[in-house]
Amino acid sequence: MKNIIIIVCLLLVSTFAKAQELQSYIQEAEANNPDIQAYELRYNIAREKVSEVNTLPNTKISAGYFVSEPETRTGAQRARFSISQMLPWFGTITARENYASSMAEKEFVEIAIAKRKLALSVAQSYYRLYANKANQKVLEDNIQLLQTYERLALTSVEVGKASAVDVLRLQIRQNELQQQKEVLEEEYLAEQTVFNNLLNRKESIAVEVVPEMKIPVEDLVFSNEGLTLNPELIKYDKLYESVEQSELLNQKESGPNLGFGLDYVPVAERPAMNFSDNGKDIVMPMVTLSIPIFNNKYSSVSKQNKLRQQEITSQKNERLNTLETAFAKAKSQRNQARIKFNTQEKNLKQANDAEEILIKNYETGTIDFNDVLDIQELQLKFQINQIASVQMYYVQSAIINYLINQ
Repeated sequence: MKNIIIIVCLLLVSTFAKAQELQSYIQEAEANNPDIQAYELRYNIAREKVSEVNTLPNTKISAGYFVSEPETRTGAQRARFSISQMLPWFGTITARENYASSMAEKEFVEIAIAKRKLALSVAQSYYRLYANKANQKVLEDNIQLLQTYERLALTSVEVGKASAVDVLRLQIRQNELQQQKEVLEEEYLAEQTVFNNLLNRKESIAVEVVPEMKIPVEDLVFSNEGLTLNPELIKYDKLYESVEQSELLNQKESGPNLGFGLDYVPVAERPAMNFSDNGKDIVMPMVTLSIPIFNNKYSSVSKQNKLRQQEITSQKNERLNTLETAFAKAKSQRNQARIKFNTQEKNLKQANDAEEILIKNYETGTIDFNDVLDIQELQLKFQINQIASVQMYYVQSAIINYLINQ
């Protein structure tokens, strides 16, 4: 029981170390990826829009000089100076701020979506790198195994228990595996470039992947309810709210605008006349009211907003269906990966037992190197399939994490 507990603890520590290493790459990607930086700049621009809309219309100042001075009872008018300020209806500026804030919140959700997609891409690339390295190691181990068989075959040729053809077949098989290994090395370099580009760093930087990954004994259980918290769906909620704020702004803008102003007219004194208002300047306060009598524009915008909300609701339902399908598919493929892994585990054990039988037969002087090659090929096939199953398991887990994780 103590040994079992120790083994379980070691597996947990190993799994935690793997997760930490991948997470550090994801954090580096989020900090350096230019696409994420572009989304953050877009969000900052949207936030700045809040300050932009918190302004009043331009103040109008005008001045005029009478070329032909009009005469009045109190004197000749020489010039006219005016200043006026239009004010939107009560609450309009607040409505503009709320609308701009809702658009900024939508951009913030876009950042969360972009980060999730980036994390998924980094994880998928990381698991491809792991599978490639693991396959290279399996090929190297099999090449060394074939070299051992080759030495046995050479010894058997010397005593007349095998032919030179057996040795040549073993060598040809080694050449094939060496070719596969070299191809994998080239593929690894290409995938390493993809991975480093996701992190926005030099393509030549070596990527460290864990030497071994195992499928855990039990899967984490997720429910479809977590899908409703996915940023891809929250984005539609924010869009819906922005349309609501747009409609509130439209209602405010359909109201009248108020204007306040002041006219000042300097008046010259009438010569040779003496009365109380002689030369008295004119000061005229003004109030302006702008009424949208023909408001078809605002009615049309209201209808458009209502239709837009219906469109967003339909889009959200369609996206939810897509995410639910992806979630079910990911869970199914993750379960398939476990089934395939367990089957390859059994097959590999039986192939190893067959190999031991062949080795014992060699000790008694009877060995068929054709059987040796067949068993070796089966072992390699099962090992490669196991690695593919592990890769599929973690890739599908990453997809589930993208869909469900809050």
